[in-house]
Amino acid sequence: DSTDRRTMTSGSRCAPWGRGGGVQSRGESGGGRSFSVFTAILPSLGAHSNSFRQRSVRRWVVSPYDPRYRLWDSYLVCLVLYSAWVSPFEFGFLQNPHGALAIADNTVNAFFAMDIVLTFFVAYTDKRTYLLVDDPAKIAWRYATTWLVLDVASTVPTELSRRILPPDLRTYGVFGMLRLWRLRRVGALLSRMEKDRKFSYFWVRCSKLVAVTLFAVHCSGCFYYLLADRYPNPAETWISISMPQFHTESLWNRYVASMYWSITTLTTVGYGDMHAVNSREMLFTTFYMLFNLGLTAYLIGNMTNLVVHGTSRTRKYRDKIQAATSFAQRHELPERLQDQMISHLSLKFRTHSEGLQQQETLDALPKALRSSISHHLFFGLVQNVYLFQGVSNDLIFQLVSEMSAEYFAPREDVILQNEAPSDFYIIVTGSVLASMAKSGEVIGEIGVLCYRPQLFTARTKSLCQLLRLDRADFLKVVQSNVGDATIIMNNLIQYLKEHKGDGVISGIAKDIERMLATGQLDLPITLCFAASRGDDFLMHQLLKRGLDPNEIDNCGRTALHIAASNGSEQCVRRLLENGADANARDPEGKVPLWEALCRRHQPVVQLLVEAGAVLSAGDGAMYARVAVEEDDAVLLEEIARCGGDVAAACSSDGTTPLHRAVLDGNARMVRVLLEHGADPDRGDARGLTPTALADRHAHADIQQLFASHRQQDQQGAPKPSSTEEGVAVASTAPQRWVVAEPGRPPVKLLVGAQHAAADGQLPELPLRRNLLVVSWKPTRRRRRYELPPPT
Repeated sequence: DSTDRRTMTSGSRCAPWGRGGGVQSRGESGGGRSFSVFTAILPSLGAHSNSFRQRSVRRWVVSPYDPRYRLWDSYLVCLVLYSAWVSPFEFGFLQNPHGALAIADNTVNAFFAMDIVLTFFVAYTDKRTYLLVDDPAKIAWRYATTWLVLDVASTVPTELSRRILPPDLRTYGVFGMLRLWRLRRVGALLSRMEKDRKFSYFWVRCSKLVAVTLFAVHCSGCFYYLLADRYPNPAETWISISMPQFHTESLWNRYVASMYWSITTLTTVGYGDMHAVNSREMLFTTFYMLFNLGLTAYLIGNMTNLVVHGTSRTRKYRDKIQAATSFAQRHELPERLQDQMISHLSLKFRTHSEGLQQQETLDALPKALRSSISHHLFFGLVQNVYLFQGVSNDLIFQLVSEMSAEYFAPREDVILQNEAPSDFYIIVTGSVLASMAKSGEVIGEIGVLCYRPQLFTARTKSLCQLLRLDRADFLKVVQSNVGDATIIMNNLIQYLKEHKGDGVISGIAKDIERMLATGQLDLPITLCFAASRGDDFLMHQLLKRGLDPNEIDNCGRTALHIAASNGSEQCVRRLLENGADANARDPEGKVPLWEALCRRHQPVVQLLVEAGAVLSAGDGAMYARVAVEEDDAVLLEEIARCGGDVAAACSSDGTTPLHRAVLDGNARMVRVLLEHGADPDRGDARGLTPTALADRHAHADIQQLFASHRQQDQQGAPKPSSTEEGVAVASTAPQRWVVAEPGRPPVKLLVGAQHAAADGQLPELPLRRNLLVVSWKPTRRRRRYELPPPT
């Protein structure tokens, strides 16, 4: 099966529309699942990539791509979100956090302290060489010289920081604000989520924009309250306008008021109910509004990009429709052509919008992956097309890789009559009006294969999906599969013969036969194709071109096998005259002589015997077995006459044709086998003889035959019989000789145990070196030639 592929160490194969995979070193476990196309290290280009090794990190060192470390990192991101809210809140509203809030802060700090220790054992990627560094000393030095100080400072407990700071700064949570340094983890997480196909890119981007906006509002609100709370004169602050005694208000009311003024300033609404009163507030508001300019531009730009990206395809479609309409009106095209233009563009827009046709995406994939996708989608359909019936799976696998799917609207022209044959189409769904082709049929193949203008105009009757195959690509694939090309031409000719009632089709069939005979077709034609058609003239032309007379087809059969099987006497003679091997053997052990014998083609048998064909060149044990199974005594006689060994074991367990005949109770076949030297006392692998088998099954007639055969052996050989070649009789046992000197003339050997039938039973066998000759031993003094001693 062509779909089977060996696993190679240099790559891996992905299933169509698969979930990904990758290459892992031999030392790693877990298969390709630990590989990520977004995070794993890629080797450099060229020869330097040979030094690249994807290996496991050292012991006691954690890989940054380890799923467990990724889970730990995601958990810390949740704690970062807590720090992002509580740090500005404590900085602005609380002078000395206590109670549950202080316990939560210290608990979170403890987790980040553990992460500091863990980071000393986490490998990192060198930004210069892009190699994974797992040396503990280098890891520690890199961390100590980069982020260690800020990580430690952001983890200092609030109680300790107040003791370290000078008295004037103890009322400010300066060290608490350093915890915002942890926000870098959130940015890295969102960046990974944008590339992860499990998450919607649109909603990840929207979530990021909303989070940035809320964080800016929260921080500025806390800073606004800090300015009001620390100002010497509380009456001259922004919050005293609505809350003169704001210190007595609840923490919730003060927080809501701060957020309210922060967001109205961010959105530049300016209701006038709150405004900056003192110079500190005015200065902060100035910088805050400058910040708002940049933030607003960032938000609007990102949102605009998301919206425009979602509607750009529709805009391009409308532009194309408008351009097509203007073109049609400008050149006064018929309404039918205008409708076809609009229908085609509309259908193309739908197929792209619904993800049915993504040719640009497929073109960006490796050829092996494209072939796998095409095989999954189209292999079964193409395999059932009449043109490819009987071809190899390898050919179909190669063809589907070159095909492209296209959609056609109803009443749209696919092929025009008399146009150049550049493509042909296979109908996947729908129907086409040419000769009313339906799903699973092919159109345009005659023009492509014969390279003549298209015969018909093919127009869709309904919405159709078609597979298009370019003629050049088709010929490129077929010319590398000569045997399959023969099958394709046979299928086409057979199809044309079945539709010969159509006058046009009948004329095409004659033209194709003429082009075949003169070699005008681009398809590679083999001798096996000519033999299957019995075309002596085509075979003569092919042999004149220098084709090998012993070439084989996909099944391992030579042209002589096929011609002998079909009884094509002229083709057999032509092949033998050009040096075809008369004793060629196919994978099943059959020789051309057997093909002619079992189909009763006597003239072909005579030609092959005269050319030196013998059954012993093939699987001699198979022939007698077939004759016994088919109860064909005449065939068995012919096998013996042509040098076949009817007494040899015909299976791996040592059973002979005589065993099978006895088991079937076929006395007639038993008699013929005994006449040709079968031994009733020859045991199989278990020691079971035909005689014992006849006794076990109580075949009285066969038992009588065996008794008569033994009595004849005891009486001796039959009397001699005179023939025109000399006097020869048959003994009771076959003998074997190996020809040692091929220079001797041919020998005529007596075949058969009946001396009365000796006349006409003397086939002429040419002597060749190492030829195994199975015959009946001539026992009288007069012989034309001597044979070497039996081996």
